[in-house]
Amino acid sequence: MQAGGTVRVGWVVVVPVKRLDRAKTRLSARPASQRRALALAFALDTVRAAVACPGVVGVVVVTDDDEVRTAVAPLGASWVPDEPDAGLNAALTHGADVVRRTSSDGWVAVLAADLPALRPEELARALEVASRVPRGFVADAAGTGTTLLTAAPGVDLDARFGPRSRAAHAASGAVALDPGPVPGLRRDVDTEVDLWDARRLGLGAASAALVGADGVRPEPT
Repeated sequence: MQAGGTVRVGWVVVVPVKRLDRAKTRLSARPASQRRALALAFALDTVRAAVACPGVVGVVVVTDDDEVRTAVAPLGASWVPDEPDAGLNAALTHGADVVRRTSSDGWVAVLAADLPALRPEELARALEVASRVPRGFVADAAGTGTTLLTAAPGVDLDARFGPRSRAAHAASGAVALDPGPVPGLRRDVDTEVDLWDARRLGLGAASAALVGADGVRPEPT
C-alpha cells in the first residue's frame, strides 16, 4: 500500500446476492425466516466493509431480491438485476460487464456475499496484492473455495465459482494471492461451524444483532 493505507488503483467490487428465500440452505436446523434474515445480514456486513475499503471506488450488488436492493442502497452500494438468471458465474460476468461498460479501464473484484467478519483493511491488503497480477483469487478458510476473484482492466474475469473453485480458478491461470492474515476475508459462512468461527473473529453489526455475538467487529466510520 501507499502511504496513508490506500490501495494504488481504484476497484469496483461486485457482490452477488441470490434471492433470500433460496439462501443458506445448509443452515437447515434454523427456520426459513431465520436463514433469510441471516443471509441478508451477511450480505449487508460484507457490502458495508467493501464500501469502507480504501481503494474501492464502487460496490455493485447483483441481485433480483427487492429486499436486498432496498437494504444496500443506504450503505452506498448500487445494484443491477441478475438478467442472465443462469447461475452464479453468469451473474458475476454480467455484473463485471456492467461495470466495464461504465469504465473500460476499471479494476474489478468479485466478493462473496457471506463474509460477515470481513474487515475493510483485510480487503484492502488483498486488493493491493491483486493489483500486481492480471487475475488473482483468495481461497476460503477451507482451502477449496474462493471468496475473492480479481481482474485487471482488459482481462476477462472468467469466474469459475462452484465446487472446488480454488482449483478451478488456479487451473484457469488466476494467481493465488497471499495478502497475509485476512481471516475475515477467508471466512465465508455456509454452516453452523462456519458461523461459530465468524463469531470468534468478530461479526459485523447486522449479523451480530441476529446471533447475539459478544465479539462485534468495529464498524467503519
